[in-house]
Formats: sequence, structure tokens, C-alpha cells
Amino acid sequence: MKNIILSIGLLLGFLSSAMAQSKSYTEVLLLMGSRFEITAVSTNQEKAKVAIQAGITEIKRIEQLISSWDENSQTSEIIHNAGIKPVKVNQELFNLIRRSKKISNLTHGAFDISYASMDKIWKFDGSVNSLPNPADVAASVSKINYKNIILDKDNTSVFLKNKGMKIGFGAIGKGYAANKALELMSKMDLDGALVNASGDLISWGKDEGGKSWRIGISNPKEKNHIFSWLTIDETAVVTSGNYEKFILIDGERYSHIIDPRTGYPVKGLSSVTIICPNAELADALATSVFVLGKEDGLKLINKLKGIECIMVTDDQNMITSDNLKLEYHKANNISSKHQIQIGETNEK
Repeated sequence: MKNIILSIGLLLGFLSSAMAQSKSYTEVLLLMGSRFEITAVSTNQEKAKVAIQAGITEIKRIEQLISSWDENSQTSEIIHNAGIKPVKVNQELFNLIRRSKKISNLTHGAFDISYASMDKIWKFDGSVNSLPNPADVAASVSKINYKNIILDKDNTSVFLKNKGMKIGFGAIGKGYAANKALELMSKMDLDGALVNASGDLISWGKDEGGKSWRIGISNPKEKNHIFSWLTIDETAVVTSGNYEKFILIDGERYSHIIDPRTGYPVKGLSSVTIICPNAELADALATSVFVLGKEDGLKLINKLKGIECIMVTDDQNMITSDNLKLEYHKANNISSKHQIQIGETNEK
């Protein structure tokens, strides 16, 4: 009789465990000057909270590593020694800069972390009401050149060849942080996880229903209007847009996305969304395609295996890469827990 009771108890325990429902737990907070949403899916709330906190800690660590506004960061030390001497850095930062240079090569300079030399020319905080002096723009552009970021792999050192050069990770840093946070969380016995850094999103596993994540894409002019859906598993979806940060001068709009080759804001596209397995690469390519424009940008993406894009032009026409599959919906107002809005928000 005891054996029968024990067997029934074990069976009930097994059924109870099998019926336990995974739930989605999310924390929203400001990190790296942006709005982050960090989600963990688990049957255990405490386990999910621990994973979310681990993701937050990882993002804060990366922010300290790449921050140019922290005087004590290795990035700041590289900038302070521009034109003076190489700076030895840890392997992680060295590798990030090396990958950044590779993307610069791929995009023929449309992506360039030395664009930070322009930081005093254009301001998008409402304080500017006239175009900058062309001579000042030209002087800043003369300091931008990824080829003048000299890397020594034997000493893991970084040298900015010319005085006045700067580097900044505004077009790749959030994607890298999202990658690293999700990588850490994926090893913490969860059913799924998702990190969304103001439009830089990467997912792992399944949602709380045990299904693939469904990401709604909306137009920034109509933020409650989702015009298409993406179904993703372990994929990054990163959007760069010009509606959140811009200035108006004599009635003309100038976006915060600057072409590092000319020193002037780009025109032609209102948003770019990149879909690929890696949020860091997607982040950099979103900016690159914006700078390259619809024709050259589309040509680049169509050459890259496993990478797709959605572009919305200034006149609101949508263009997609050759192999992208979207799910379209006729409804004008569809809400989604994991909706991505085309356009960057709250970016430092």
C-alpha cells in the first residue's frame, strides 16, 4: 500500500510540474542613456528576477568599459592620448574596436567610431537654431578616419593617430550590451529571454506561451499602428530612426544621424530596421544603411548572408531586402507586448 501511495504522489508531483506555466517577467529602466526592457521567461519568479539582475549588471559593466563620459574609462584614456601615445586596453575593448573597424571597411566608412570628433559641431538638445560654420564641419571631418585608429594586437593597445581624434560607441554600444546581457541570461536555466534597448532588441528561447517571439513594427508617425510583424527565435531586430532626435532650421529638418564622411545629417530615409542573429552587428548596420541611403544600403544588405532589412523612406514608402518575410496585418491598431517602434528613443 505504501508503494502505491508513493507512486501516486510521485505521479501527481510530475503532473504538477509539467503543468507549471512559464511566465514572462520584465524590468524597465534607464541604462546607457536609453530605455532598456529586460525580460526573462521562467516557471520560477525568483530565478527570472536573478537573471534580469544579472543582465542589468552586465550592461552596467559594459557601459563603464565603453563610456567616453566617464573620465576613468579606458575609452576616455584612449581619447586623452590621441596623437600622443598608444593605450593598452583589455582584450574585450580591443576586440570591439577591431570589429568596429571591420564594419567600417565593409561599409566604406559609412560606419566609423571616430565620428565622435563631431560631438561639438551638431547639438540636438534644442540649443541650436542655425547651421554650423562649414569650416568647423570640415575641420572636424578631417579628424574622422577609422584607418587612423591604430591597433597593436601583440600589446592590445589602441592609438588614435591624430590629435583631436575621438572614438564613440553610440552606433554599436547598445547592440553589444544587449548581446552580452542576453548571452549571460541564456545560461541561467530560463525558458526564454529578451533584451530591448530602445529599439535594439535580441531574443533567445521562447515566449511565455512556448512560442516564437512576435515583434510588431510600427511607424514612428503612428506609434500605435503596427504595419507588420516578425516572428523570431534567437534573432536581433535593431531599428535606427530620425524622428526622435532632430533640429529644425529655417523650416528644414536635420536628423541626428550624421554621415561621418561629410559631417552633415543624412536625408532620404526615416527609419532602418536590421534583422540578423547579432545585435551588435545589426546596430552598426542600421546606422550604416541610413548613411548609405536606400540604393547603396539595400545593395549592401542583399550581399550579406543571413541579414535582412526594412527601410522606410522620408515619403513613407517601405522597402525590404530580397529574402525578408513579413507578416502583414490590416488592423490599424494592434497592441503587442513586445512591440518594436521604428525610430530610436531616449538615446544619449
